[in-house]
Amino acid sequence: MASHPEFGERTQGSEVARVFADQIRGRTILVTGVSPKGIGRTTALNLASQKPGLLILASRNRSRVQEVAAEIEEKYPGTRVEIVILDLGSQKSIRQAAADVAALTDKLDILINNAATCVTTRQATPEGIEQQFGTNHIGPFLFTNLLLPLLRKAAETSPPGATRVVSLTSAGHRLSPIRFSDYNFEGKPVPPEEDHFKPLPGAFAKCTPDGYNGIVTYAHSKTANILFTLSLQQELPKLGIAAYAVHPGTIETDLSRHQDEELASQFYKVGLFWKTPDGGSATTLVAALDPALNDVKGLYLSDCQIAEPSAHANDPVAAKRLWKLSEDLVGEKFPLTA
Repeated sequence: MASHPEFGERTQGSEVARVFADQIRGRTILVTGVSPKGIGRTTALNLASQKPGLLILASRNRSRVQEVAAEIEEKYPGTRVEIVILDLGSQKSIRQAAADVAALTDKLDILINNAATCVTTRQATPEGIEQQFGTNHIGPFLFTNLLLPLLRKAAETSPPGATRVVSLTSAGHRLSPIRFSDYNFEGKPVPPEEDHFKPLPGAFAKCTPDGYNGIVTYAHSKTANILFTLSLQQELPKLGIAAYAVHPGTIETDLSRHQDEELASQFYKVGLFWKTPDGGSATTLVAALDPALNDVKGLYLSDCQIAEPSAHANDPVAAKRLWKLSEDLVGEKFPLTA
């Protein structure tokens, strides 16, 4: 279990950063998806408050990430902040961003895969992959694997498990397993074990005229985040690296900007507790920093504590199958033990 059982749904990320200041000070940390209205901002600000050696902010929008970098420099002068442009929906951008990170540092202590997209109409990446699966899973899959040499380097001189990969998922993963037979949601037949939860409540069931359901595809990508973490946990601890998946909670951020009023209203009906952006960063920071988690004790955290994901997101067979599919979609093999 985590070292602070008193932490819960109301805990703020700023408090977590203060408690684990020693795990931040002097370290090299990268946060993806940093923008002024997202939890990437509060995650970055809370990390910056405790004097990291290097804080790398990655975002696809230069002006937005520069706004957060300027805020950090104003509030915490002397903090070394670097910006990397990263569009997780473009494999070309991901490969360039990984090269840019390697030019900034030869080691990476903590990687926080915070970025995500949530769309309600059918879109695709330049590689022809359904947008949410391509951006929310395939993007972090490729980026993390390209940065693995830097993580391994950091782990050589750190306590085992203090080097971390933290990937944000969602409790919404419970709505859908991985649809291996139709990962692009093109209407191909799928076996029952790959189909989404039914019936979906209210506006969550609404599809576009071409049959696209953005909530199901989002849930599909969030299950992938957890299965990706499960694969990392099979081998990375042997290298001194821990990995966790995190549900940050229900927070109103830019992620919901594509939702219409009906869909937004449905989220308010099911959201039991709405967190502040600072509160939304708390579980991420526990997963990234808590020394009690150096020895991997669970797969998934929610409200700052180890929790249980759905069974379909904790299936080693599905995780292995997803890894193979992901390699095929990026055109490169990534054996974790190499």
